[in-house]
Amino acid sequence: MIERIIILDKVDPVTFYGVNNSNMQLIKNLYPKLRISARGNVMRIVGEDGETADFERKIQELSVHAERYNSLNEEVIIDIVKGEAPRCPEPDGAIIYGVNGKPITARTPNQKRLTEAFAANDLTFALGPAGTGKTYIAIALAVRALKNRNARKIILSRPAVEAGEKLGFLPGDMKDKIDPYLQPLYDALEDMIPAAKLKEYMESKVIQIAPLAFMRGRTLNDAIIVLDEAQNTTTHQIKMFLTRLGMNAKMIVTGDVTQIDLPRATQSGLVQALRVLDGVEGVGRVEFGKKDIVRHHLVQRIVEAYERHDNEEAERAALNKAVGQLNQQDSTTQQL
Repeated sequence: MIERIIILDKVDPVTFYGVNNSNMQLIKNLYPKLRISARGNVMRIVGEDGETADFERKIQELSVHAERYNSLNEEVIIDIVKGEAPRCPEPDGAIIYGVNGKPITARTPNQKRLTEAFAANDLTFALGPAGTGKTYIAIALAVRALKNRNARKIILSRPAVEAGEKLGFLPGDMKDKIDPYLQPLYDALEDMIPAAKLKEYMESKVIQIAPLAFMRGRTLNDAIIVLDEAQNTTTHQIKMFLTRLGMNAKMIVTGDVTQIDLPRATQSGLVQALRVLDGVEGVGRVEFGKKDIVRHHLVQRIVEAYERHDNEEAERAALNKAVGQLNQQDSTTQQL
C-alpha cells in the first residue's frame, strides 16, 4: 500500500468537487478499493501502486477538463474514468467557458474581428457605443491568454473620471472610492472565473485592477493589458499608458468617443491616439456600431434616439450660428 498526494492547483476546488461534494462522492464510488480524502486543493489516496497511479492520471484529466470548461459533471467523470473522450460539443466562436460552463463567444461579426485583431496585433483599439461587448470580449481574450499560459498576468485599468458624480463624496478610503469606477471590470471577471479562483488571482496579483494613475513608471511584461473607457483619458495619460507595453505583452484599448466625460477644454487622449497611430504597423482597430449592441434590445433604440437628438441639436446650433452671422452682416451693412 502506498500513499499519493495530488495538488489541484489549476482548477477551482468547488467546481471540481461539485455541489455538496457530489463529484467527489462519485469518484470514490468508482474507486472502491482506494482510501480517498480531500481538503481544499489537496487529495490524499492510499491503495495499491497500479490503481493509485491510474487514479492520479484520471484526476489530472478531470482537472484539465474542469479548468477548460469551468464545469465538471457526472457524465464527464464516468467517460474519463472509463477512458472515453467526454462528449462536449464546441460552439462556434467560443473564446472561453465562463462560470458554470457557459461558453463566451463572439456574438457579432465585429466581436469576431476583435478576436482576430487581438491575435494579429500587440495593440488593438476597440471603439463603439455602450453595450457592444467591447470590454467583455477584451477581458475574455485576456482570461483565455492567462489560461493558455500565453501570459502570466492580466492588468485592467480605467481612468477615474466622474460622469456627473464626484469622487470625493464616496465613503471610505482611496480603494473604496476607486472601486465603483472599476466595478464593470470585476463584473466581467466574475462571469468568467470561479469566485475562489478569482480571489486567489487577485490576492497573488496575477490579475490586477487599478486606476490609470497607478500605471505610471511601470513596464508591463508577459501580460495582457486592457484600458477601458479610454475616451476619458487626457493626451498625456494615454501616451503614458501606451508606452507601458513590455516584452511578450498585448494591449487592448476600448472606448466610445461619443461619451467623453472630460472637461470641455480638455482633448480626449483616445481621439488624439487614433489620429497619431493611424497606419502604424502592429496597431489594430475595430469599430463597433449600433448593430453590435448585445444588451437588452431597448438599449439599441436608446442609442439611436440619442443619436437623432444629438444630430438635431447640432443642426439647430449650426442654423443659429448661420442666422447670427447673417444678422451681424446686416447690422454691419446698415452701419455703413
